Amino acid sequence: MRLVMNEPVERMDRPYARRWWALLVLCLSLLIIVMANTALTVAAPDMTRDLGLSSADLQWVIDGYTVPYAALMLLLGAIGDKYSRRGALILGLFVFGSGAVAGSLVDSSTGVIAARAVMGVGAAMIMPATLSLLAATFPRAERAKAITLWTATAGLAIAAGPLLAGALLEHRSWTSTFLINVPVAALAVVGALVLVPPSKAHDKGRIDYVGGLLSVVWIGSLVYMIIEGPHFGWGVKAITAAVVAGVGLTLFVVWELRHPRPVVDVRRFTDRRFAGSNLAVALFFLAVFGAFYYLTQHLQFVLGYSALQTGLRMLPLAGAVFVGSALTGYLTPRVGMKFTVTAGMVGGTAALALLTRVDASSSYGDLVAPLAILGLAIGLALSPCTDAIMGAFPESELGVGGAVNDTSLELGGSLGIAILGSLLATSYSGHLTDATAGSKLPASALTTAQDSVGAGYGVAQGISEQARKAAAQAARATDPQQAAQLKGQADQLARGARQMADAVGSSFSDAVAHTSLIGAVILGVGTVVVALLLPRGKATEPVEQPAAEKERAKEEEKEREPASVR
Repeated sequence: MRLVMNEPVERMDRPYARRWWALLVLCLSLLIIVMANTALTVAAPDMTRDLGLSSADLQWVIDGYTVPYAALMLLLGAIGDKYSRRGALILGLFVFGSGAVAGSLVDSSTGVIAARAVMGVGAAMIMPATLSLLAATFPRAERAKAITLWTATAGLAIAAGPLLAGALLEHRSWTSTFLINVPVAALAVVGALVLVPPSKAHDKGRIDYVGGLLSVVWIGSLVYMIIEGPHFGWGVKAITAAVVAGVGLTLFVVWELRHPRPVVDVRRFTDRRFAGSNLAVALFFLAVFGAFYYLTQHLQFVLGYSALQTGLRMLPLAGAVFVGSALTGYLTPRVGMKFTVTAGMVGGTAALALLTRVDASSSYGDLVAPLAILGLAIGLALSPCTDAIMGAFPESELGVGGAVNDTSLELGGSLGIAILGSLLATSYSGHLTDATAGSKLPASALTTAQDSVGAGYGVAQGISEQARKAAAQAARATDPQQAAQLKGQADQLARGARQMADAVGSSFSDAVAHTSLIGAVILGVGTVVVALLLPRGKATEPVEQPAAEKERAKEEEKEREPASVR
């Protein structure tokens, strides 16, 4: 057996024998790039303390990964199609691992943000490469099953990230959550060389670099606007990004419609199956990432679980994803993707609706059912959508197909954290103002507490510390009258600390319920739209090629014919 797999999959006259082992490598590569975001939500408190991060710093530590990741996928997917999909995967893993090493060594917010951005560039190479290699390696009859396992891996990573990060943080610093990516990336590189066959498009032609660069501009600006506006206000930066995104998108569409070999044929979005699948992916990850964002905070801050305990309590979601994936593999061929996708989105809406019951008295038991239903919904809806999106692209554009699917996913996730995260912050601040009305809390302390739930508990902790100091002074006082006065002051401060902590917990719980209601409405309306868009049918046939693409294919075929035949 050869140590390095060098035979291109396109030259094989039968299905690649070790394709399921190759899928394992692709899923491992997917696992680390999804975990890079979910693990950070658990490591964020330790990182904030060690580096003295402001709320703005922390936001960009998280989103510094997202902007290059989303912006570069279309262009890098097209480059991978032309030159080497496996090469793009291996290079992406190397860049991703290098960024992870750098992230573990820096000691400033700027350094961490830069390292996360490098990891985002690597992820933009890896993500479309995993889907394009999957589609190229598996015959059409097996592709839906392989995509189901790929999707289940993404669901597992959502829950595994906090679990692994929590286990590491029990005995190590936050830098370990960066370093854990390095051996996994190294293992994936070796696995890719040994098990994944090379693949690239046949007669790809010149890459539409202008269209690719326009996609970088408009997607990057859009994601930047989504992050900047809701979190930091609609100032000059957010408005400028919105204008650039709008102009860039317009130029991109006009250019792609006129270009003979566009980086992505935008006419595909007129197809109901293709458009509905992309909308479903975006809406679903809007709900999933948004809910994940506030549920991990609720578990850690309000319910008081450690990082590891939080990760363990997200496992019902991961287990349910596998159940949902198994169900979709059985149901979709029999009842069609319209039914399974709609059922999944209805389930996701129901899960968010259940979270509207969260209040100050809620325990973890109240979250188990919503987590399980949300995981089941992910498994049901996403595999058929991804299969339909990939089926819409010819062999020469599988990398672009994967990039389109993943861009929809990233845009949805960014919107979820931005929109639902902003609503959460506004709702929490308002509820906290009401809960502390009439108290003697200084205005500066209230402003600090309104910044985040962690800051709110920090204010309560500070008041409690003042109470302990007053009690210690009372114990040392020799004057009985002074001792009694200090003791009374300590008791009053202790009551204030408890009241503040209760106010923070109840305010955040109410904010979770309110935000979940908005999320359920958004996903519910989206479910109706997707159900109307998706056509009926019991199979996920490839989307019909646009007329312009058919004409180009005919011309290329004529050019390849011998002169005697013409």
